[in-house]
Amino acid sequence: MGLPGIDFPGLGVGLAILRDGKLLLCRRMKAPEAGHWNIVGGKVDHLEPAAEAARREAEEETGLTIGPITYLGVTEQIIAADGQHWVSLLYKATETQGEPQLTEPDKLSEIGWYDLDALPQPLSVFTRAVLAYLR
Repeated sequence: MGLPGIDFPGLGVGLAILRDGKLLLCRRMKAPEAGHWNIVGGKVDHLEPAAEAARREAEEETGLTIGPITYLGVTEQIIAADGQHWVSLLYKATETQGEPQLTEPDKLSEIGWYDLDALPQPLSVFTRAVLAYLR
């Protein structure tokens, strides 16, 4: 059958989480774009609404409780270096409870809040795409 994003375009979601004018970013340890800073997100499971997938992925990756989310737009990432192709729906959340934790240390090496004018580098293609909606 194959793997989404590798054998055929995958459907993903991303959630830009903002608090006090800062964006929550995680540093990836695995492809695509290992070592890059990324908003939280992941793939949409079969029969899972995309907005629910964005919330699920964010809560799994950060330990936060996510409040209402807002749809921002869609982006397509073709990451030739990793042989991956994703179409992703982007969302935003500004209401959260708790403090972010590294809940998936096998996938993410760092997590933190960053000012939109002083983001760590390198940023993933996915994160650069969401910035256009946030500025």
